[in-house]
Amino acid sequence: MENFDSATVLIVSVAAIVFAFTGYAVYTAFGPPGKQLSDPFEDHED
Repeated sequence: MENFDSATVLIVSVAAIVFAFTGYAVYTAFGPPGKQLSDPFEDHED
């Protein structure tokens, strides 16, 4: 196995964390948990 540069490991780690957070946010917004969310603009419509 090759030795990876520490900067490469850091970049890959940060990218993985960003993709995981983005995936979780999309799942929360549009997946099954999203059904419990309310739209504040519809709640206070005139």
